[in-house]
Amino acid sequence: PMTINPALPIHFSPLHRLQWEEAQQKYVILYPEGMVELNQSSAEILLCCDGTRALGQIVEALEEKFATTGLTNDITAFLEVALQNGWIKQ
Repeated sequence: PMTINPALPIHFSPLHRLQWEEAQQKYVILYPEGMVELNQSSAEILLCCDGTRALGQIVEALEEKFATTGLTNDITAFLEVALQNGWIKQ
């Protein structure tokens, strides 16, 4: 399986679109074959994948935003799924 390289910035795939769906009150990923609904934490992680931040910086930003620590494993696990699904690129 593909794994996240902590040294490289992570950016959202140009083939997909991350957008807020007012009707469902949640973020979704839109792509030619369909749509994926995201829970809040998944959406927050993907919103940080702007091509300027690597894994550590994304973890730092989210831990600061939610005033917590110890998110590295959860964020890494989600980003590896996202990478395998083609939602993000490095």
